[in-house]
Amino acid sequence: MSVVQARSVTWRQVARETGIHPSTLTRMGQGRQPDAPSLAVLSAWAGLNPADFVGERTRETKSDLLLVISRALKSDPGLSPEAAQALEDIMRIAYERFSRQSN
Repeated sequence: MSVVQARSVTWRQVARETGIHPSTLTRMGQGRQPDAPSLAVLSAWAGLNPADFVGERTRETKSDLLLVISRALKSDPGLSPEAAQALEDIMRIAYERFSRQSN
C-alpha cells in the first residue's frame, strides 16, 4: 500500500501539501524520475528515506525493517504518539515471533 493510499489522499492533495507540481507527479506515475528537490520533498512528506530508492538494494536486516515500520507509524498524522508507539511495539513483538518460526 502506498503512503497516498494509507493517508486516503488524492494526488492533487499531495501536490497541494508538498508544493510539487502535479505534472511532476504525473511524470513519476509514468516511470520518470523526479528531480532531487522533488524527491527530497516527497520523501519527507511520506516519511521515507530517499537513499532507499537509489543504487543497489542491500539486504535489509531486522532492525532496518523495524525502523521503516517505526518511521511510517510515527509519521502517520492519524495516529497519536502513544498509538504509534503501541503499534510499533505490537509489530516488533509479532515480527520477532514469526521470524523465529520461519527460520
